[in-house]
Amino acid sequence: MFFEDIILNLKSYWKSKGCLIFEPYNSEVGAATFNIATFLKVLDNKPWRCAYIEPTRRPKDGRYAENPNRVQQYYQFQVILKPPEDNVIDIYIDSLKAIGIDIKKHDLRFVEDDWESPTLGAWGIGWEVWIDGLEITQFTYFQQSGSIDLKIPAVEITYGLERIAMFIQNVDTIFDIKWDEKWKWGDIYKDFEREFCYFNFDFADVEFYKKAFDFYEKEVYRMLELNLIYPAYDYVIKLSHTFNILDSRRAISPSQRTIYIGRIRKCSKMVAKAYVERYGK
Repeated sequence: MFFEDIILNLKSYWKSKGCLIFEPYNSEVGAATFNIATFLKVLDNKPWRCAYIEPTRRPKDGRYAENPNRVQQYYQFQVILKPPEDNVIDIYIDSLKAIGIDIKKHDLRFVEDDWESPTLGAWGIGWEVWIDGLEITQFTYFQQSGSIDLKIPAVEITYGLERIAMFIQNVDTIFDIKWDEKWKWGDIYKDFEREFCYFNFDFADVEFYKKAFDFYEKEVYRMLELNLIYPAYDYVIKLSHTFNILDSRRAISPSQRTIYIGRIRKCSKMVAKAYVERYGK
């Protein structure tokens, strides 16, 4: 099955389960959880079901396109079920069948692994899902977002699309994933990966990004004073990516790292609090 067909089949499957097919957020995010369809929508008092693909940027994960399994941008497929069905695990397993995985022929395991995003103040209890020893999904019962308890239980299912594609296509490197009948993942992204690694590790302007971090933080406060929740959250996302760039440039000491994360988490919490005050009652 081609990479694009895995995506299309997952969208079709989750649409059949009543999910709205949402779109990626239009800025750099470190995980699909950053999308407003997850971080904010899990906080209000209304049921919400959605599925979407999310390009995910993690600058420190890149390896100049020289490692077959490590890249600084990859794709996640995210599902939010709020509230989830009692048989949500069975529904998830059926989604694997929809992308051609015969679980009877493979070793499928749920390995206990609680999930946390320190910058978002988000965490939950759940499992990594492994197939033949390869992690393909994070399955989480959300507990908090923006350091605020959820009013309605929610399940987050995050598929690692490249890992799934490598498994299905039986290839050893992400760059050999067949996107369609003509193109491979590497044809599209290998040079992109290499050049962004040079940027992330070697050439991003440290002084600019330090100033940008301070500016974005101030803008979060200013937007919230104006009662503009979504622009404020957009600046939180920019804060997070700016921190990740500084981290990849080795411009932050271990003690500074903790402080930076705390500053982002404080902003996330303020946005979440404002959202709940408006939409959560």
